[in-house]
Amino acid sequence: MTGASRGIGRACALALARDGVRVAVAARDLSKLEEAASAIRSTGAEAFVSEMDMSSSESIERALAKTAEEFGRIDILVNNAAIVRDVLALRMKKEDWDAVLNVNLTGAFLASKQVLHGMMRERWGRIINISSVVAEAGNPGQANYVASKAGLIGLTKSLAQEMASRNITVNAVAPGFIDTDMTSNLPAELKENMLGHIPLKRFGKAEDVAAAVRFLASEEASYITGHVLDVNGGMYM
Repeated sequence: MTGASRGIGRACALALARDGVRVAVAARDLSKLEEAASAIRSTGAEAFVSEMDMSSSESIERALAKTAEEFGRIDILVNNAAIVRDVLALRMKKEDWDAVLNVNLTGAFLASKQVLHGMMRERWGRIINISSVVAEAGNPGQANYVASKAGLIGLTKSLAQEMASRNITVNAVAPGFIDTDMTSNLPAELKENMLGHIPLKRFGKAEDVAAAVRFLASEEASYITGHVLDVNGGMYM
């Protein structure tokens, strides 16, 4: 589980742990990772902490190798890590574009590529990419973030077709407006405006996304691949 130190990633890790999955939590912030791991262990489940910088191919390779060594293999990968550097496209610096694409899209590709070898040997695997409603609808001021999350959908569909014969499913979850640390600092006026575009008239919780991830990782979802599961309260249909 990348980006597992808080918010959606932490909720997904806890949800999988409750299903009996041995969970490796990965992110840059070791102190928050330890807190997440403690929460998982308090449920009686096993957790392994792995420091990972999604902008570094070496860090991704090292962290996943350690996880595979600890657990024997990696059956489920959830690509959740993401950063934002919001600014209108006309003012966006190339380094802001590169940073977001490198973490959100290239990092997910590299992590997926590394775990696929083991999944192919086992002839079973689940890769779940956390995309976003903005990947489907667009959003001003987020050209880099939107492109990265839309790219995840394309990556999902391509890998799903490549890996289906090996009983490896690859799906995406596209959350809408979820109440997390990343969104908590938005102006009240903006939040109220967004709420007006959500038919269910509430913001999502991290647990709503975690429930979708938990399902796609389960055996019950074994005939679903290449799918984008929207968890957005009807914000985009």
